[in-house]
Amino acid sequence: MKIGFIGTGIMGKPMAQNLQKAGHTLYFSEHFMPAPADLLGDNGIALANPKAVAEAAEVIIIMVPDTPQVESVLFDANGVTDGLSAGKVVVDMSSISPMATKGFAKRVNETGAQYLDAPVSGGEVGAINATLSIMVGGDEATFERVKPLFEVMGKNITLVGGNGDGQTCKVANQIIVALNIEAVAEALVFASKAGANPAKVREALMGGFASSKILEVHGERMVKGTFNPGFRISLHQKDLNLALDGARELGVSLPNTAGTQELFNTCAALGGSGWDHSGLVKALEHLANHNIRGE
Repeated sequence: MKIGFIGTGIMGKPMAQNLQKAGHTLYFSEHFMPAPADLLGDNGIALANPKAVAEAAEVIIIMVPDTPQVESVLFDANGVTDGLSAGKVVVDMSSISPMATKGFAKRVNETGAQYLDAPVSGGEVGAINATLSIMVGGDEATFERVKPLFEVMGKNITLVGGNGDGQTCKVANQIIVALNIEAVAEALVFASKAGANPAKVREALMGGFASSKILEVHGERMVKGTFNPGFRISLHQKDLNLALDGARELGVSLPNTAGTQELFNTCAALGGSGWDHSGLVKALEHLANHNIRGE
């Protein structure tokens, strides 16, 4: 299949590589987030701009950091929508505003093309290993058409509902992940401050009801102090802002989400916007005046 792919960062690059390994030809835009040289070749072709990518491809995948970047790729001059026609599909795999997504989908559908919002979870490791969870919003027939591509990039692939529902699901995912990271960080800081070895505490907890993927992966990062992303704190702040903005619109209280966002804000104030989100532990260490690694 001829696939346009716009956004080859930490997540997008390995996703694009997996599509290429499956035999698909990918078209990249030189104007917006140009692809690195190792993605170019017989099945990786650089074109001038998103419009040219949309004209050449059957399916156009977008994987960029935030709502304004998606809007720019789609609707700026020489954007994706300038190159769309009936039968093409736009798949936004970024994590952005559910409300904005509904508006973007409407504008894309007016061109005769179809739109899927399909944000992912699983981080860089999941992107590299093609084990991402993919949460999709859109038309069922379009989902079935694109599903073989999703299966190249991920394992747990779910059509959640209509346009915007995939993004809503991703926001819910990010609430759960953030609060689990915060819980693991609190537990390890508490244990260490009380004099216990946090590495041994984590090991013991892995065998009980407190066990989780967050405790396994992010708990180890906290204990070892390996905070290279991964998934940057600045991106998780963006996702929790989506949650809190949506909560205000819906009249819903998310008190623990708000508290965790404040801890991410503390990390940013400490110079940690680029840390992996497991670095949230450093905010709690700062408040406790105690470092669990003895640094």
